[in-house]
Amino acid sequence: KDVPTALPKGIVEAAVLKRANTKDILIHKGTDFLDAEGTIATGSLRRKSQWLHRYPTHEVVDLRGNVNTRMQKLEDSNWNGAIFAAAGLERIEIKPENFIDLDWMIPAPAQGAMLVVALEKDEFTRTAIGALNHYQTDLEVHVEREFLRTLEGGCTAPIGALAKIDNDNILHFKGALFSLDGSQKIEVEKRIAADNVAEFGKFCAKEILAKGGAKLMKQIKAVLN
Repeated sequence: KDVPTALPKGIVEAAVLKRANTKDILIHKGTDFLDAEGTIATGSLRRKSQWLHRYPTHEVVDLRGNVNTRMQKLEDSNWNGAIFAAAGLERIEIKPENFIDLDWMIPAPAQGAMLVVALEKDEFTRTAIGALNHYQTDLEVHVEREFLRTLEGGCTAPIGALAKIDNDNILHFKGALFSLDGSQKIEVEKRIAADNVAEFGKFCAKEILAKGGAKLMKQIKAVLN
């Protein structure tokens, strides 16, 4: 998910592997705090904004480091919980029992997916890696990353996006832009035939921009830059 939406010159996408769990999860020390005051840790602006949008009385503190470091920091702290990507904990088999699926939280574009890149001129490698490509994941991630690129969020703005193709070959898309403090949310939710998704991510992003997203992005960039 942290691969830049614009790859370096001469580097191209060769395959997108089958997607793992897309959800964000809350690792907690008990859930009584959810209806009262609480402190949650995350290093993600997207997670922070969405948490504050839902729990405006809570405090969100910064949390950095690799997965094991963040888990240890949570254990050693007086925080009530911390937010992680489920896929990251599941891949290295350290997902604890005391977690909650945050079904309401829109994940980062391409969360749970792995991208393999290659040299554009290396046709042999591109062909070999191409055999690993998972068509459904590739299509879903393409729409999400196009949405992100059009909003010009990079990995800094609070932007969430999730595309899912159902059994009828319909792609369901949900995307949102949040203010840094979580007080504003501009959302789009649409569906389209999976065979007709060309520039669909861009179309959804432009709707966000037209609904006040352009102004909000300027405010976010002014604070972060």
